[in-house]
Formats: sequence, structure tokens, C-alpha cells
Amino acid sequence: MKTHQQPKNHIIILPLSNKIIQYFLFIIPYFLILICGIIIGISFSPKYSSPLDIKNNYFITSKELINITTNHTSFPRLSSTSPRKRPQRLHRLPLPPKMLPSPAPANRKLGFVSALPLKHDMDDEELLWMASMAPKIEDKKIMEKLEQKPKIAFMFLVRGNLPMAPLWDKFFRGYEGLYSIYVHAGPCFNGTYPKYSVFFARTIPSKVVEWGKFNMVEAERRLLGNALLDHSNQRFVLLSESCIPLFNFSTIYSYLINSKKSYIEVYDNKGKTGRGRYNNHMYPKVRLSQWRKGSQWFEMNRELALEVISDRKYFPIFAKYCKNSCYGDEHYIQTYVNIKFPNKNSGRSVTWVDWSVEGPHPGRYERYWTTPQLLINLRSNATCEYNGEKTNVCYLFARKFMPSSLDRLMRWSHRYLMYG
Repeated sequence: MKTHQQPKNHIIILPLSNKIIQYFLFIIPYFLILICGIIIGISFSPKYSSPLDIKNNYFITSKELINITTNHTSFPRLSSTSPRKRPQRLHRLPLPPKMLPSPAPANRKLGFVSALPLKHDMDDEELLWMASMAPKIEDKKIMEKLEQKPKIAFMFLVRGNLPMAPLWDKFFRGYEGLYSIYVHAGPCFNGTYPKYSVFFARTIPSKVVEWGKFNMVEAERRLLGNALLDHSNQRFVLLSESCIPLFNFSTIYSYLINSKKSYIEVYDNKGKTGRGRYNNHMYPKVRLSQWRKGSQWFEMNRELALEVISDRKYFPIFAKYCKNSCYGDEHYIQTYVNIKFPNKNSGRSVTWVDWSVEGPHPGRYERYWTTPQLLINLRSNATCEYNGEKTNVCYLFARKFMPSSLDRLMRWSHRYLMYG
């Protein structure tokens, strides 16, 4: 009788190629060396996670920012033996209640947000919060190295159309990349500019603005907020539809970019149109002795523009109490700068306005009054101080030039204004 034996399970081993085994044994040492190198590198690397310290809400100092973001350049690095300076506090407003839109792509060179499109759906609170997050580098030499071509933001606060647009087109021609244009027109204005014009598609989202009302100041801050989103804008000038440039672009650019101060007219008027507009309810945050008046047509540097749009102490007081016979555009920024930054302001305006006529409005220049002698006088018939020295170049712009004067200005701009 045959016995049936159970079949035994055998482990089948497939022979590996000698070449595969040799290759595997060859790469193991290199793999171990790579792992060790990563561990050692992490252990001894500086603890920089980002130029922004999220925990303490600080920007690192401008020198450290250069050292971190531009190691491939020839910028000087921080010495390891030099004492570490306290980082500059982040200049910002409290987060608004609404959700902010996604930020624009970061500028790889500087490490901060680039300009957003002019057409956006942010309200004023969101816009000013976003603008207040813009970089604040006070060292001019560092900024010049980081931003090779600083720009001037030309901000036009207008009712509707810009009758002087052809003259401005001549003024800007050939200087692309050195200026930015922002137009705040009434929300009902649906006009357009030719595609060849510098004003084409440069209108920002706007709201109703009424003469003598505080919404004029809100419009100024709205223009500043949009212009600050472009980090290359370093100077900001407010203009009206009746303003004209009195010099060519290169002269005005050099004058403003190299200026050590801002140009906001500030003076103490003790009469009824000055201190007489002060509201006692503003006390004690704003005292009568601090109250100032001046032209609304300002020019300021980036540092001061950031302060103006970030103000949450004085702006609500003026919005509440500067009404009726108190014109906010003549008092808010002027008083604010006088209280906070008097040494950073020249106290004068670079925009000529003729107040020799009596009444609430300045003199107008119709076609008949627009003459070569007038243009010559506006360019040099004054004395002022610029960067600590006396000069007769005090006014860079002038108003109010009416549409009827445009043909003469176009004809004479090359000979008497040196552009076009």
C-alpha cells in the first residue's frame, strides 16, 4: 500500500543580476552622506523663516532684508559682530472685517506685493488696509538700489473729463516708466480717453465728491491708497483738471525725487476763515493752537503718504466735526502734518493758485489771460527754499486754466514751458 506524502512548500528565489546588486551597494554610502548633510545643515542654519516676523508683527531692518533677499548682489551685508538693531515695526492698520482679496504676485526683488489692477472691488477700508501694508524703507540710498527707477504718482481729482489731457500727453511723452497716473472722476462719469493717451484706462473706483464736503478728503486718501499699492511710486502729487505743468518732465522729476521734504501748504490763519473754523469738540486731541490751514493741492513723499492713509486718530475727529463752514480739504492734512511731522514738511505748495481775487474760488485763466508773459512769471517770479538753498523755482504746476486756454498752451508749451 503506497503512502501519499504531502508536497513540501519551497521558497522560490529569483536570482538578481550582479549589476543591480553592485549598483545598489554603490549608491548606499552617497545616500547616507546626503542625509547627514541635510541634518547638519538644519542644525547650524540661521533661524530665518521669513522677512516678516509673524509673531511680533515686525519687518526686519532694511539692511537685513537686502542681506536675505539679494545675496547674489554686491550690497553690503550685516557684520556678524555689529549689534543687532531693533527691527522696524510693521506700518499697518487693523484688519478690516471683510475678507481681503488675494494679494497680487510678490515682487521677487524686494519681497513685497506689487501694484494691484486699477479696477478692483475693494471698499475704502480694505483699500487703505492693503495700502498700509506696503513697504516702508526710509533709507533713500537703499531704496535707490532696490528700485532703480522710482516713479512719481500723478493723482488727478476731477469731476469728469480732463480738458488739459492733450497738454499732459505732451508733457509725459518719452518718459514712460518714470510716472504713474491715477484719475478719480465722479462715479457717473463714463467717458474714455484715446488708447494713445496716458490717461487711457487709468481711472480708479470712485465715489461722489462734493465741493466743500469732507468726502473730498476721502477721495484724496482713496487716490493715495491706490497709488501706494505700487511700491515704485515714491512721490505723490495731487492735481485737478485745471492744472498744467510749468516745466518739462525731467525738471519736475529731478526736483521732487531729490527733495528732502514734502510740499504741503501749512499756515496759521487766526481769522474767521482759519481758527474760526475750529470746533471745540475736537479738544483735547486737536487743540486750537495746533489748528492749521492750507491749499489742498499737496505733494508728499512715500513715508508721509503712508502715515496719512494709516491715520486712525485724527481722521475720525475731522470727519465728525469738520463740517459746514469747515472745509476738510483745507484743514485735515494740514493740521495732521503740523502735529505729527512738522519737520518733514516744507510748509509750502508747488502748485500756483491765484488768490488775489476776492471770494471762495481762486482766479481763472481763460484764453485771453493766457499769455507768454504769464507763463514766464509763473515759472520764476518767486523765491523759496529748496533743500536748504534759495531758489526761484518754487511752483511746478499752476491752476486754474480753463479749456479755452488749451490751444494757446499747446502752441507755446515747447517755447515757454520747454516740453512738447
